[in-house]
Amino acid sequence: MNQPKITGYMKPTCGWSQGVRAVLQKYELEYEDRDIINNPSNYQEMVEKTGQPSQPCVQIGDVILADVSGEEVEAYLLQEEIVKPVDVDSGVATDRGCSDEEHAAMRAEATTQWTKNFSSE
Repeated sequence: MNQPKITGYMKPTCGWSQGVRAVLQKYELEYEDRDIINNPSNYQEMVEKTGQPSQPCVQIGDVILADVSGEEVEAYLLQEEIVKPVDVDSGVATDRGCSDEEHAAMRAEATTQWTKNFSSE
């Protein structure tokens, strides 16, 4: 069976986005990962296609799944028989966003990176 083209509009470090990536990787599906944070045109394209600003959004062929969890993407893939069930644990939560602790760690990392970039100029 031919795999439909899959495009994910996601944040680089987001629990919801990581869950979608984990599902796509679990089934060894090829996909284009479009960063909506560091590339404003990707975000604009997502909003134009979906009519809403929330992420992640996944386009599978001609179908757009807007503001979805990894679990919802997996359910769609199975329902449409794009994939067959596999008994593999992705090791990543596919049904939640980031915890407060994960957000704090990301902010600290971003601040550190910004400081490094700014001081090296």
